[in-house]
Amino acid sequence: MSENTATLMVDLIISLDGYASAEGWPGWWGLEGPEYLAWLDEEGKKEFTTLMGANTYRVMSSMSEQASEDSSGFSEEEGASLGGLAAMPKIIFSSTLKEPLVWPNCELISGDAVETVRELKRTRSGAFTTLGSLSLCRSLLMAGLVDRYRLVVFPVITGKTGSERIYDGYPDVSLELVDSRTFDGRSQLLQYVPTVIEGPPPPRRG
Repeated sequence: MSENTATLMVDLIISLDGYASAEGWPGWWGLEGPEYLAWLDEEGKKEFTTLMGANTYRVMSSMSEQASEDSSGFSEEEGASLGGLAAMPKIIFSSTLKEPLVWPNCELISGDAVETVRELKRTRSGAFTTLGSLSLCRSLLMAGLVDRYRLVVFPVITGKTGSERIYDGYPDVSLELVDSRTFDGRSQLLQYVPTVIEGPPPPRRG
């Protein structure tokens, strides 16, 4: 890979049974702790461009605006995280949103997201990451554009209330573990190099 080629990391939080969120549960399933929040704060200081789709943009920009106007509905950590997102450079993929976007530091792109990211990785330097946007993440992974696949697994099963199943529609993917860490004795960070594969490998002999 050229030194000038940008890298892309899909970044997701997930329950043990593969959901991105759950009805009636608070953010982070109410299981965030000081180690995890400190790590989030450090990650927020790194220089990268965040990719997201229209639905994630609508939700997060609205929450960011609410937090800036009235922080009483958010914890101190949530308010800081939303404020940090407002300052980050962001690329929004949407054919329905129109400029000017109300959230600062946003670039709106209406074209094909996969081909756009392919070109961005070729022509720009630095690092891209994702925020939410499960269908976008899936499309980028299937296209072979993801260099790192990072999960923070929260110790909860939300079989009854879970929503947004992360892996629905995924291909088979081989994952090489390159980093792991435990936060607050309960949440697990797992970072992989992903490779899309055609199916199961042939059976081993001997």
